[in-house]
Amino acid sequence: MDKIYFKNVLPHVFANNGDIGSEVWQQDVEFTKGNTYLVEADSGKGKSTFCSYVIGYRHDYTGQIMFDDKDIKAMRVADWTRVRKQNISYLFQELRLFPELTAFENVEIKNRLTGFKTREEIESMFERLGINDKLNVKAGLMSFGQQQRVAMIRALVQPFDFILADEPISHLDDHNSQTMGEMMMEEARRQGAGVIVTSIGKHIDMRYDKVLRL
Repeated sequence: MDKIYFKNVLPHVFANNGDIGSEVWQQDVEFTKGNTYLVEADSGKGKSTFCSYVIGYRHDYTGQIMFDDKDIKAMRVADWTRVRKQNISYLFQELRLFPELTAFENVEIKNRLTGFKTREEIESMFERLGINDKLNVKAGLMSFGQQQRVAMIRALVQPFDFILADEPISHLDDHNSQTMGEMMMEEARRQGAGVIVTSIGKHIDMRYDKVLRL
């Protein structure tokens, strides 16, 4: 997948709002592999909706969203399974870790599907983010900031053409925010991938090719 293309997309919930002044909704916007994007939004402007469209969880919009030249509304369940495994890695705002599993198990359960990283590589990421002492701690017993770092590691243990990170550093200090940004960009560069970061406030401080207001 080389590009994600929004063509005059408007969520149904905004249908009667007139000109909403967005640089994404009701516009022609292209996200290209290899580039880095920041999508900023005020609360209620559709940030989570945007992410849900890209990952295929919702389709309540007019207009078109294209993966290369394919309209995503024509995609079937098997197509989305492949996309989420091979093309788009999604770092959820709500993290979606299994609280009864350890931090390592939460990462390994995905890595078993992809076979993308060795145990040594995963443990190295834990150490780099300062949570190597949490490998065998259940996720439900960790702070939200610690869980955010586990979720980031999980997002990096798969091949991807794009990584979509929704509010990835909302509960992190500047040091860990910077480290997460560096790790994400290093993996994206290794894979020649695009990066899309969304935020309604604090965001990863890194060089963006384009900033869009939602």
